Amino acid sequence: MSGTSSLQLIDNEKVYDKTKVQSGTVLAFDFGERRIGVAVGEHLIHSANPLVTIDNESNEVRFTAISQLVDEWQPKLLVVGLPLSLDGSETEVTLLCKKFARRLNGRFNLPVALIDERYSSAEASQLLNESGIKGRAQKAMLDQVAAQTILRSYFDSLSQ
Repeated sequence: MSGTSSLQLIDNEKVYDKTKVQSGTVLAFDFGERRIGVAVGEHLIHSANPLVTIDNESNEVRFTAISQLVDEWQPKLLVVGLPLSLDGSETEVTLLCKKFARRLNGRFNLPVALIDERYSSAEASQLLNESGIKGRAQKAMLDQVAAQTILRSYFDSLSQ
């Protein structure tokens, strides 16, 4: 998995099993301080679909919702988009996102892949525009479509 420099793996308990991961479900997250977009995908066919937006600032509410998704989808891997500045440097949100990723790993004992997510929200907005969803109507879906974009980037990184 370390074939590309844009991917980092958090796996404190060393539970990453390539065979299980590559034949299982993946949940992807577009982390934000206010909202977290979630997408679901399947490794075998490299599918990625928007799932839900968790619209709450409370970590307790967020992790309760994520726990329900983990129980329902039984993922073998979690993917988190890493928000970097355009020049690739880390920002305050990058550090919060890394903390979120470490908490996911610790709480669910699942490996977490961090992948560069620059431009994911812009790409998601463009996809929604092309689907006829414009302006304020995008707000409800933007984060989960950004998570879908992040998951596609993850799958693309595997074939590089």
